[in-house]
Amino acid sequence: SQTEQQILSSQLECVQTVKDRVLAEAKCTESNLVTPFSWKGSGAKTQTRSSLKLFQVETETLYKKADSEDLYVTSMLYEREQTEREVTGGEVTELVWKLCLAHSASFETADLFMTLVFELRHLSLEALKVLWQRSSFKCRDNWQPLIDALPSCATEACVVLMKEIIASGEVEEDKVEYFFWSFSFIPKPTSGMIESLAPLLKSPGASQSCFLGVTALLHRFCSAYNSCGDVPAVQSVMRTLGKFLGGNCTVQDSEGLSQMQLVLKAIGNAGLAAASLAPLLSLCASLKSNPIEIRLAAIQAFRRIPCSVRVSDLLPAGD
Repeated sequence: SQTEQQILSSQLECVQTVKDRVLAEAKCTESNLVTPFSWKGSGAKTQTRSSLKLFQVETETLYKKADSEDLYVTSMLYEREQTEREVTGGEVTELVWKLCLAHSASFETADLFMTLVFELRHLSLEALKVLWQRSSFKCRDNWQPLIDALPSCATEACVVLMKEIIASGEVEEDKVEYFFWSFSFIPKPTSGMIESLAPLLKSPGASQSCFLGVTALLHRFCSAYNSCGDVPAVQSVMRTLGKFLGGNCTVQDSEGLSQMQLVLKAIGNAGLAAASLAPLLSLCASLKSNPIEIRLAAIQAFRRIPCSVRVSDLLPAGD
């Protein structure tokens, strides 16, 4: 505050010379005086003089324009220099071991984990299977680096490996759920991914996240490919979902009601791929003997089906 004695008195003065809009010279003088030990401007004092002078200008460097072909717009999320070297399974196995030994809250661990994600993307399915056999161990605190890194890999080989891990029952249920939800965020799904995951929908006791994760992947795939309805893997998934509906979504008990609602939600999730089931959905929605929850769920399943299917024509007038 102003009532307290000032401890340090500082001053900085600079003189700059500019020629042709370029800084040619800068001279600065900085002084610092410790006021409790000073008397009439002298005492414990430092003074620094600096001079910066421009000697030469590289014209081609100063005015060089960047080649527009080398510039592109991209997200910085997971951005990393592309490596030309071949990544081996042994190197990735060693990386998992390093992660286990590193401190969990260190910058080193974060960098190693990111490296693991990027190197997984270079491995074939065969190499990934060998890696899983060697690196499925748990570190301290029951951490499995490979399990946490696989969902961020997003290659077809990684998805197939995750599917096989899910089917084998080798990991805890919460990790399986983590796998399923990660399918919703794969940026460029392939028909091979869908073909691999489709059988999981038929497995006894398939979870909600299984239905929703697989169909969310299907929706993203169909958003990129106009004729996705002709892809055999897509047709396989929709046939499986259609069989769950039966002929008209009839249910016998509360358990069947919950299952039917889940399937209808999954069909709505699938988007463009669900157009083939539109007539069946219409029948489910119009059948008055069906519970109101089922009829509403059938109507909501149309939410991503394109308008060209003419939903209004499929629903009987007056119902």
